[in-house]
Amino acid sequence: MYEDAYRVPFQLDRTPPTYRLTNIGDEPVHGVAVTIHGAGTLAANSPAKLQPGEGLEVTITGEQLARSSILVVRWFRPSGTEYLWRASF
Repeated sequence: MYEDAYRVPFQLDRTPPTYRLTNIGDEPVHGVAVTIHGAGTLAANSPAKLQPGEGLEVTITGEQLARSSILVVRWFRPSGTEYLWRASF
């Protein structure tokens, strides 16, 4: 059985070099982790729990982020279901 569609609960503020990921959903999410693939560099971050309205800031450095990097966000819903979301710069 499949679940109903689920809207990504995040808003990403792209103000280099600090990017803010805010939980705009109506439920808490946990195990939130951010990775980057490409030319950028991201400091290690511990998985976080975000209540609705809370945010997580990460600093990404590197040249040509807009053309060659992808930000990947991993999180779990209260049910334990894992999700991934990717955002391009």
